[in-house]
Amino acid sequence: MSEQSLSLDQVLALKHGSTGEVVNVDEEVTKLVVFSLGEDWFAFRGDMVKEILIDNEVFFLPGCPASLEGVINVRGDIESVVHLRAVLGYPLASTLLSSRILLGHGKSMRSGIRVDRVEDVLDVPQSRFQPPPHTIAAPFKGIVTGIVTGIVTQGTQTISVLDMDALFEDYRAGLR
Repeated sequence: MSEQSLSLDQVLALKHGSTGEVVNVDEEVTKLVVFSLGEDWFAFRGDMVKEILIDNEVFFLPGCPASLEGVINVRGDIESVVHLRAVLGYPLASTLLSSRILLGHGKSMRSGIRVDRVEDVLDVPQSRFQPPPHTIAAPFKGIVTGIVTGIVTQGTQTISVLDMDALFEDYRAGLR
């Protein structure tokens, strides 16, 4: 008897009698907080970003490097604010209305990180992550790029995934 001549009930009965093991095809996903600096898109892993702050007054600290914008008060806690444009070698621009502060934490440091715009929060399957190319200098204006852990594409946009721990370690060591 061919499969075409079997009724649906017969096909289901044959499948039901199968001893094949059910395979879980769910893939592990990583949450990403996607943001932009100018036209370039970046992301941090979601577990490294505690909060996205919209309107916090930043208090300037004299004598600090240009990459340290100042400090903010977050419900009684004083947090530094690092200007990611300066850290990655982008020209500083006036603070945009769309700019946000990502309250991030790594192993060695926690700080606010000023970005131009938060674009999205995504759950990305592990299979969509690609290793960073060896010649990734293009989006970083010539900066050493050891902080890029991978590349993800979303539609037509390429997103460079940054390692917040490496960024903070380099920042504390004065490398960025």
